Amino acid sequence: MAGFGALDYGIVAVVLIASAAIGIYYRITGGKQQTTKEYLLAGREMSILPVAFSLMTSFMSAVTLLGVSMENYQYGTMFVLINFSYILSTPVAAYLILPVFYRLKTASVYEYLEQRFGYATRLSASLAFTIQMTLYMGIVLYAPALALEAVTGLNRNFSIIVVGVVCTFYATLGGMKAVLITDIFQSLLMFVSIFSVIICATIKAGSWAEIWHVANEGGRINFSDIRIDPTVRHTLWTQIIGGTGTYLSLYGVNQTQVQRLLSTRTLKSAQASLWWNLPILMLLSFSTCFSGLCIYYYYKDCDPLLEGRISSRDQLMPLFVVDTMSNIPGLSGLFVSGIFSASLSTISSAISSLAAVTVEDYIKPLLLWKTKMPLSESRSTWFSKFFNLVYGAACIGLAFVAGSLTGVLQAALSIFGIVGGPLLGLFTLGMYFTFVNQKGAITGLVTSLAICFWIGFGTPRPTPQALEFSTDGCAVTPPTSHVSDFFTQSPTASSETDDEPHYFYLYRISYMWYSVIGFLITLFVGLACSWLYAKLGWDSNAHIYTDSACTTIKYDLFVPPLAKRLRNRQVPVVVVTGTSSEMGGGSATPSTVDDDTPLPKSGSEPQFGMQQLDGTAGHVKERKNSGGDVITQNGNKQHVDTQ
Repeated sequence: MAGFGALDYGIVAVVLIASAAIGIYYRITGGKQQTTKEYLLAGREMSILPVAFSLMTSFMSAVTLLGVSMENYQYGTMFVLINFSYILSTPVAAYLILPVFYRLKTASVYEYLEQRFGYATRLSASLAFTIQMTLYMGIVLYAPALALEAVTGLNRNFSIIVVGVVCTFYATLGGMKAVLITDIFQSLLMFVSIFSVIICATIKAGSWAEIWHVANEGGRINFSDIRIDPTVRHTLWTQIIGGTGTYLSLYGVNQTQVQRLLSTRTLKSAQASLWWNLPILMLLSFSTCFSGLCIYYYYKDCDPLLEGRISSRDQLMPLFVVDTMSNIPGLSGLFVSGIFSASLSTISSAISSLAAVTVEDYIKPLLLWKTKMPLSESRSTWFSKFFNLVYGAACIGLAFVAGSLTGVLQAALSIFGIVGGPLLGLFTLGMYFTFVNQKGAITGLVTSLAICFWIGFGTPRPTPQALEFSTDGCAVTPPTSHVSDFFTQSPTASSETDDEPHYFYLYRISYMWYSVIGFLITLFVGLACSWLYAKLGWDSNAHIYTDSACTTIKYDLFVPPLAKRLRNRQVPVVVVTGTSSEMGGGSATPSTVDDDTPLPKSGSEPQFGMQQLDGTAGHVKERKNSGGDVITQNGNKQHVDTQ
């Protein structure tokens, strides 16, 4: 512990001060965060790379740096396969889901649910998101406190307060723009932390090949588990299918991530940010996984938990820094700064998104209902800043109870799956199915959340079975008090055959399936109940149509392929073809054609988003508007029935 000197403390202090200074800078410059567009969406003027880095840092927090390295040290490399799900999911999020939100241009993604279903659905989803993110913030803030305590001996409660106060300060003062800019600075420190571990271990081992060889001998290298048993913690299918559900629930419909994407100038910029995020995300993921093998190389003959040096394997990485880098001034401080930065970026993002949801989904509708007047921009911004402070304080409080959770990585991904899966199913019902109604959607969401919370938090449940560890190289006999820790249990024949059958089957399902289970329950229950409620006359979808006959649907509420089909089917272009005799007063025969190009603008011509048709002599260009009238080039109106 003595290796953490004045220079190390100075580096940590500089990082915290720099993060706070960015918030101050954006408070006193530019628009000074006086409107919700500036404060919550960075004025919709952010470029691609800052948003891409922010997307990565919001997802890959200190939970990733500590938890993924521990995962590979303790359970092996199967977790790495989750990167395949990132590749498969990115085009879905970029080209199917994101365009729907970008057309709305609102600060809260849950406003979509109100337009598609109604306010009750919007409120239900935003409440679920609020629960999800407040629980997650506590875990993320707890992780760096562990790191600093393991490295310096500094009280973890003090660490929680310092990190929580700093990120709340700059997020409240500088708004989304300050959060996005600090994320770039903090993401670089995250990479420095991981690469310092890899470089140090490689120097000691002599090469990456030696680290890989030792990990293989210790049973850590495994990419071939293709069992379809859902009770197996990590397999090819859990990582690809379960990872896809988790990724889409985060990058597709999560307020924290979508709010960043909506801060870009155009839809194409937002999509490019998602694609640039992919290699950055995968680089940090692979690096963190390999760092776990590096740590295993160093402790292969004397596991620190069995030796009694740490109380949880989540402290392995900072302990490795103490043992290998404490003789190099400043390096330990740089590592801890990276851990702090990982948490600062994620917590500030969560605080900002929670404030946006609270103001847009709770405060504005409540005040509009009570006062019959919309909330002004200045008051909206004030409320946003106030709730930044509220959620920052709540985050600090929840961090004090996060230590009771069984491993920060599994706890975080479990929360994302338990709530994220049902929310992904809810948005899927709205964007892909035109007949789903509000009561059916809410029934699906509530049913799914109830079942997922039951599965995810029900007890008793089996403890994860770790791989074997050695104490042959330890200087002293390991104390027996740590052998009973669940992290130290090795798989044995008795544990597999005698203990597991006594646990309820649903409690044995891998946490990676939670998002998929939640998604499927919401989807199927929502579809079935919507059909049933419509048959019984209990609910309808009349509000998503623009006419009382329910023939013209608001197609912008659906994913682009479906929206295009709906648009082409219900908004036809009408061409009235006439002969010379017909032009004198005869009948005209309308026909529909493809709807691709807008009509040219003219001085007196009304614009209805119409399409241009190539006319010939003796033909008149016309277009049917939403009321069934035909608009000719000279602006005259004539009703034509095309049915």
